[in-house]
Amino acid sequence: MSETKALKVYQYAKCGTCRSAVKRLKEQGYELELVPLFDTPPDKEALRELVERSGLGLKRFYNTSGEVYKQLGLKDKLEGMSEEEQLELLASNGRLLKRPIVTDGSRVTVGYKDEVYRQEWDK
Repeated sequence: MSETKALKVYQYAKCGTCRSAVKRLKEQGYELELVPLFDTPPDKEALRELVERSGLGLKRFYNTSGEVYKQLGLKDKLEGMSEEEQLELLASNGRLLKRPIVTDGSRVTVGYKDEVYRQEWDK
């Protein structure tokens, strides 16, 4: 029997995209540690590590279609912010994070796209 590695999934339970991602990961046989993103967003250091491991730019971690992103006018403000300021901002409000964020400790995916999940998480 192959060992099942648990994945940490930062998600919002009422989000359809998150539900689709969780369903797919469960179908692949993963054990999931579901972390409620709005209640317990990753702290600044955890975010820094997630960004580094993902190979994606920090901007990809923002929920650009979200209400809070728009209310704060971040589209125009991000350019002028340092990486530290951006990490602090993301850590301060889980609603700013694109979801779901999935990690096994070394790999990280942000958002849910079939082809990305097929490549990263299908066994």
